[in-house]
Amino acid sequence: MEDELTARIAKARTSSGDALRPFLHDPAEEVLVAALANPSLTESDVCILLERLDLPASLLGAIAAHPSWKKNEGVRLRLARHPRTPHRVALALLRQLFLFHLVQVSLLPSAPAEIRRVSEELLLRRLPQLPVGEKLALARRASARVAGGILAEGHPQAAALALNNPFLNEAQILRVLADPGAHERVVHAIAHHPRWSLDYNIRMALVRHPAAPLANVMRFLPEITMRDLHELSAAATLPENLRAYIKEEVARRAKPL
Repeated sequence: MEDELTARIAKARTSSGDALRPFLHDPAEEVLVAALANPSLTESDVCILLERLDLPASLLGAIAAHPSWKKNEGVRLRLARHPRTPHRVALALLRQLFLFHLVQVSLLPSAPAEIRRVSEELLLRRLPQLPVGEKLALARRASARVAGGILAEGHPQAAALALNNPFLNEAQILRVLADPGAHERVVHAIAHHPRWSLDYNIRMALVRHPAAPLANVMRFLPEITMRDLHELSAAATLPENLRAYIKEEVARRAKPL
């Protein structure tokens, strides 16, 4: 067995082209280390190797330290999203990734949670400087947190696309509506949205928001529970006319049938 391993190591170090490929899938770490030392190894070979989720951290660190391979975007992406890449290495690589590769990492379940979170933060930091076309594409495809950031930013087209983003969730919309200074057009877009305007918690947030269209709020009131109506009627932050409408709704329901 030792002789066989020695032979595989020697071939991994000297083979090229198609003859080298089988050694990229070898189970022995020594063979993989030998393949990495092979001068015929290409960036495509490295990308194939990085698709293996069982690579040891030491091997991933060696790839990341290689002066040629780390310049390749495909290699950087695969290293950044690999679950076994050393944490500090992955964080450094994230800052070098193209925009939509960051999106990929942020949405990848196999990537470590911290790496996904930092990817989202980097995307959010880039939002103000992005060209409109990239912002619109991001609104369609990004994670819930990034879609929520785009929504909060208030760009009309991007906000509309973000509301239809399949990853967007209630929590992100409630975060936007928790800001009394949220863009009026965003609040109106949420209030008129065929999906989000039906969500009870979002309706409650809209009733409380100063920029929510009164006509929509009036339509929501019959669906609000009596307990919540009583709470709203006592909220000093609501306009007096809205509190009057809420009290009327409470009185209407209190009348005997």
